[in-house]
Amino acid sequence: MTSCLWLVCIFFAVIGSGYALFAATLVAQLRAQSRPALRQKEDVTLLKPLYGAEPGLAANLESFCTQDYESEIQLVCGVADPDDPAALFVQDLRAKFPNRNIELARGRQAAARNPKIANIVNMLPLAQNNVLILSDSDMHVDRHYVRDVVAALQQPGVGLVTCLYRGRSIGGFWSRMAAAAVDQHFLPNVLVGLKLGLAHPCFGSTIALNKETLGRIGGFEAFSNTLADDYAMGDAVRRLGLKVAIPPFTIGHTSSDKSFSELLRHELRWARTIRLVDPIGYAGSVITHPLPFALAALALSGFSAIGVVILAGTLASRLFVPIQVERLPGGGKSSLWLSPLRDLISFAVFVASYVPGTVDWRGRGYRVDTDGSVTPT
Repeated sequence: MTSCLWLVCIFFAVIGSGYALFAATLVAQLRAQSRPALRQKEDVTLLKPLYGAEPGLAANLESFCTQDYESEIQLVCGVADPDDPAALFVQDLRAKFPNRNIELARGRQAAARNPKIANIVNMLPLAQNNVLILSDSDMHVDRHYVRDVVAALQQPGVGLVTCLYRGRSIGGFWSRMAAAAVDQHFLPNVLVGLKLGLAHPCFGSTIALNKETLGRIGGFEAFSNTLADDYAMGDAVRRLGLKVAIPPFTIGHTSSDKSFSELLRHELRWARTIRLVDPIGYAGSVITHPLPFALAALALSGFSAIGVVILAGTLASRLFVPIQVERLPGGGKSSLWLSPLRDLISFAVFVASYVPGTVDWRGRGYRVDTDGSVTPT
């Protein structure tokens, strides 16, 4: 039995190490790709649903107001609660950028179980332009973001554009661990899935489409009760026979976790959401966690020389991923010494995602049904 377990652990450690090297190669290839050229000028409305005075919000919002783009950019922010402190950030933004068209919607559609979608539905009547770019409040972008997203949307057959992202830590240790999860697991896994045709993602980092396409998929209201609303929107656009484009650049996902429990809550929500959307693919992602298997193989071999070699090779291959990722824009410098710990935490989250339970979303618990709909607990 011990020999069989040892062989299984060796198998997953070796396969996982090869996977890591393949993923790192795809990251390097992403960096070498050129961005599409803008075909024509189009006015744009940026949609920013907000909730609370989250860390980094001011800098994130400002990055969308400093765009190098020749056509009009309207920024529509929204808060569900009229007394939400995020509204004060919008007031400050108006004062700092008096020449920008910045609107604020207050209130929400009570019938929607998904609070983010409820907020967006209330914001949409203020949108003046045909091209809509929806993005989460924790995203930070460079000054060419709008131009590059619109250029991708103008490509033949494209109905929606979404964006890859890197972790951008603005806090202490746990914030850096959260950013490392994005850089060392999420991003390379997505690139492998895209390369092999196994992934069809759409991310809340960016959902860009025009009003006609939005109407054809039923408007934002069609996703009012869905947890993975971003994935569902992409899937709906694909069913129209249109492409979901992912341009070859990354933006920043701001991480500000202050504790292990905070990190665990939001990573479990992500993991359970992905498992729900793609259960077979998620189960197969066990090969992306070679380090725990290498450690187990070392112990099962009685700390033999072959076990040490397998562990050393696994560590080296895994470190190659953050070395490549940190060369992409949007994030910060990777903490290589944190990578082994990050790998072990990610494996623990993977295992824990199979334990039944609710998901935590903005401090509130939700039960997720098998069809992807959510119900507040």
